[in-house]
Amino acid sequence: MKHRALVVSMAIFVAPLTVMAQTAESSSRFVDVDAAALGGVTRPVQPAPAATVPPGPFSRVAIGASFSTFGPGLQVTTFITPHLNLRTSGSYFTHTTNLTTNGFNPTAKLKLMSAGVSADIYPFHTGFRVSPGVLVYNGNKVTANASLAGGASVTLNGNTYYSANPNQALGITALHGTGELGLNTNRPAFTATAGWGNTIPHDGARWSFPFEAGVALTGQPSVNANLAGWACVDQLLTECTDVASSTNPIAIQIQNDLGAQINKWKSNLSPLGTYPIVSVGVAYSFGPRSMAK
Repeated sequence: MKHRALVVSMAIFVAPLTVMAQTAESSSRFVDVDAAALGGVTRPVQPAPAATVPPGPFSRVAIGASFSTFGPGLQVTTFITPHLNLRTSGSYFTHTTNLTTNGFNPTAKLKLMSAGVSADIYPFHTGFRVSPGVLVYNGNKVTANASLAGGASVTLNGNTYYSANPNQALGITALHGTGELGLNTNRPAFTATAGWGNTIPHDGARWSFPFEAGVALTGQPSVNANLAGWACVDQLLTECTDVASSTNPIAIQIQNDLGAQINKWKSNLSPLGTYPIVSVGVAYSFGPRSMAK
């Protein structure tokens, strides 16, 4: 009886240990590679790397400054896909100067004011891009006004005229005029540029220095000019008339020559119908640094 009791006691003690050993062995199969196949070296299985979630549309934004043929401006760019950004831009610049043309010495004011949107397409995993777009607002123009002293001459369509001497008693005023050159016939105007530099770099950098060049199809420039006051056909200022008269032959001739001169100016300025775009800038981007290619 004592011998039988001892055997039973040992069986009760050994059984749990056997179950535990089998459980540990089963678990090790999920952790260890076959030790015999590796010469007895146990290597833990490496966990699979966590999946990288590509950045979504509008997850990154870049704000920058540009200096271009449209004048200094600001640009805001947002990420759409690794091959596409959406960019909006606006420019503003004014400058006043004195000009000389056809005997006129007008004070001219250049005003550049525009806003547009472009799709920056990156066909390769580089900084090269092509950017079709639209100039949704174009207020680019030059305005001028001039007053001539009595006796000063102007040339219109090859004919020379002279400003009359002012005489308040007779209601005679010196010749004066205004003019405007518009660089915005096509509204909106399509734009097309190519350049280098992604304002939202794929390597996660914050700063970028983009460059682009192309054209804006602004259309044939518009030219308008108006004359007022008195003009004379002789240097002695004896044959004069109010240029606004619709019956005086001299006034009619002056207005006809002015119209012909405007057409010549339009022809000379026609190359500006395809307005050149050259731009350099700097931008800083916000948002997640990791980018999927």
